[in-house]
Amino acid sequence: MCLRFSPLILLVLGMLLPPAFAENPHHHPHRSGHLPSVGLGEAPHFHEVDVDKLARVDDIARRPYDLPPPIQRKKSETVKFKLEFRELVSTLSPGTEYVFWTFDGTVPGPFLRARVGDNVEVTLTNHPTSTHSHSIDLHAVTGPGGGSELSEVKPGETRTFVFKALHPGVYLYHCATPNVPSHITNGLYGLIVIDPEDGWPEVDREFYIMQGEFYTRGALGDRGFQDFSPEKMMQEQPEYIVWNGRVRSLTGPGSLQVKQGERIRIFVGNGGVARSLNFHIIGEIFDAVYPEGAMSPPRHRVQTTLVPAGGASVVELTLENSGDYILLDHAIARIDRGSYGLLKVEGQPVPGLLSTP
Repeated sequence: MCLRFSPLILLVLGMLLPPAFAENPHHHPHRSGHLPSVGLGEAPHFHEVDVDKLARVDDIARRPYDLPPPIQRKKSETVKFKLEFRELVSTLSPGTEYVFWTFDGTVPGPFLRARVGDNVEVTLTNHPTSTHSHSIDLHAVTGPGGGSELSEVKPGETRTFVFKALHPGVYLYHCATPNVPSHITNGLYGLIVIDPEDGWPEVDREFYIMQGEFYTRGALGDRGFQDFSPEKMMQEQPEYIVWNGRVRSLTGPGSLQVKQGERIRIFVGNGGVARSLNFHIIGEIFDAVYPEGAMSPPRHRVQTTLVPAGGASVVELTLENSGDYILLDHAIARIDRGSYGLLKVEGQPVPGLLSTP
């Protein structure tokens, strides 16, 4: 019997090999990135890339407050998003550099927002310096490949497609070019929110956080440039598990900063590619949680919420007391791999809530 597979199934199985790129004869062995390809049952294999020809940016991290406000309009429209694939060198951890594959130069990519019923037009450009084709799979899309079958873009090219936003909720988007997990874990992921017809409950501030995994050839904390390790990815053993692109991205100027008494909403995503996120804020309880980003009645008074790989959640809370609160993955050994951040609440301590006798 002859089995026939659809293009989507072949994509998922990793049997569509990406185009091979010739090695650069002038590459520097100590500063070389790699491009993966894979067949069913195979570990990804790689071609050398001259990292010195890629642009370098000081900070790859997308700020958690960098997101558009809730949509106020009461009717559907056509909304347009333009995204650019960029492969860049930046800091993963203090003293450690890495090649990131990005949407618009940050990890995660831009926070996309539309309203249920909208027609969403997505235009993708792959920067000429890219060393690989890229594409996009939006979990908000109803159709084969989530848009990926219409969006494969070679370096220097541009493509556009349109989809109808049928379902409200919070959804992941990511690259879906084989080897798919390699493209995702190197930074090609973000969130798209489809606001419901009647909008969200009112809050004072919103924030955008995503967890991701990085698999480096060197050990955790090794300095200098680090290559991507396909072997560690296949074994699901990340060296770094970070929020918003790098270690310490949600501290200092990147911390979540609010005022006492404010009610906030945090959109929490998990790019994966292997680990679930156990989202917790030390010293706070979530007033409301929308599990897995679903627009169903929320759960109340939740301590920790699970965010699966490739999924999202929404938490809402009111900050009754002032001080610094630690955000973390409560698979708490991961805090030493970078999975933490800081929520700073400006105001006055409330002795009746926490004090010594």
